[in-house]
Amino acid sequence: MISRALQTLGRYLLLMRQTFTRPQRMRLFLKQVLQNMYSLGVSSIPLVLVISLFIGALLVLQIKLNIDFPWLPRFAVGYATREVLLLEFSTTIVAVILAGKVGSHIASEIGTMRVTQQIDALDVMGVNSANYVILPKVVGFVAFIPVIDVLSVAAGLLGAFGICFVMNIMPTETLAFGLRHDFNEWYVWSGFIKAFVFAFIISTVAAYCGYQVRGGSVEVGKASTNAVVWSSVIILFSDLLLTNLLLGK
Repeated sequence: MISRALQTLGRYLLLMRQTFTRPQRMRLFLKQVLQNMYSLGVSSIPLVLVISLFIGALLVLQIKLNIDFPWLPRFAVGYATREVLLLEFSTTIVAVILAGKVGSHIASEIGTMRVTQQIDALDVMGVNSANYVILPKVVGFVAFIPVIDVLSVAAGLLGAFGICFVMNIMPTETLAFGLRHDFNEWYVWSGFIKAFVFAFIISTVAAYCGYQVRGGSVEVGKASTNAVVWSSVIILFSDLLLTNLLLGK
């Protein structure tokens, strides 16, 4: 099992070495990057917004119900909601969600190109197929992930204010005070760093799973599943390391 894991890691590193080379046609590469920013990033915004909106509302509701004690300040609800959104939800949990949507999309698209011999045709023509197929997806998704991160936080805060206004759980002024209380700017930057790392993991692991497909459509489906599973596992493991590295005392 260990030898198989090392072989997989070696193949992944070799594929990344082949991928991260200078594109042969820069204008075509930039066009592909923009297309992938739309297909992988922009198309994911509605899903992220809806989930973040409801999670923000649920965070306020759950925290208010579970820490409603006389000796705790009421603004603690807003403070805890902000910390959860910035530190974990809008980075790690959103990344796991995107591993299911974006990761499966990348793996199935590249896997389909492999089984239909489009990648083989590129190799025969002397084109670096890994660079041509994978690099625009990685660059496009990594470049767009800060936008998704910011929109997720904004939607979560909107949901938090919305639940306070609609259900009258607590005054919005108290929530706003808690959101501003003892704000640490580094939490925002650490969230961006984690988002970049997670986007890289999702795109490269999914691309590897799709690129290694051999067989037919059944193998493409297995590659999509493996991409989601392994991306999620690696994201959670990386989150543990990055949290200790960026926020550890």
